[in-house]
Amino acid sequence: MLELKNVSFDAQSGGEKVEIVRDISLTIPDNRFIVITGPNGGGKSTLAKLIAGIEKNTAGSIVWNGTDITGMSITERAKLGIGFAFQQPVRFKGLTVLDLLRIAAGKPIKIDKACEYLSEVGLCAKDYINREVNASLSGGELKRIEIATVIARDVKLALFDEPEAGIDLWSFNNLIRIFENMQGEDKQRTIVVISHQERILNIADEIIVLADGKVIKQGSREEILPDIIGTKYAAGACYKLTEGEKNNA
Repeated sequence: MLELKNVSFDAQSGGEKVEIVRDISLTIPDNRFIVITGPNGGGKSTLAKLIAGIEKNTAGSIVWNGTDITGMSITERAKLGIGFAFQQPVRFKGLTVLDLLRIAAGKPIKIDKACEYLSEVGLCAKDYINREVNASLSGGELKRIEIATVIARDVKLALFDEPEAGIDLWSFNNLIRIFENMQGEDKQRTIVVISHQERILNIADEIIVLADGKVIKQGSREEILPDIIGTKYAAGACYKLTEGEKNNA
């Protein structure tokens, strides 16, 4: 179980303090598919990075399975089973896809196992296994390879920051299947996705709505989804604050 207790994050902009995440407290149960959504600039990606340890919260604490991980590095959190997939995956010149999967798995996996991970994300293994993770790969290819590394690591908490960004329709359809397979029948993995996509929201167990750095709504898909479908964002879903929520945010 993941617990955030009064978590805040401030940044400096033009010499002034800007509150990005403001006093957030929430609990994410084990083995659930959670989607965090809301207006752009609401603090969603920052919150995911705080959980992963990429950013450090300026107040509050983060607890994972009873262990306070607030002061832990991203590496220490990774060892506890927390994985993060960036909106824009990193390129590694000189590193092959096979090398990257072996690093992710934390052991010298065989080529056939690495090929299984690539097949899971819809890539033909023979075309990618020895390719470098560099500029020759498209954004969609990089995205799928990064998801393959998350699968290879067998994380217990997988964080995805807008995984649909930059991928084509076929890849997006495959992405939905990947998320469903990652949990499977045993559901022994918690998945947290930052997304505006209605199709991703539609498979969520729970939806968390963030706006102005605060949690505005949290509940089941059936409770939240009817209120957050809008037309402002091209992705097809947004959240519109009521006047009362604007005042409380």
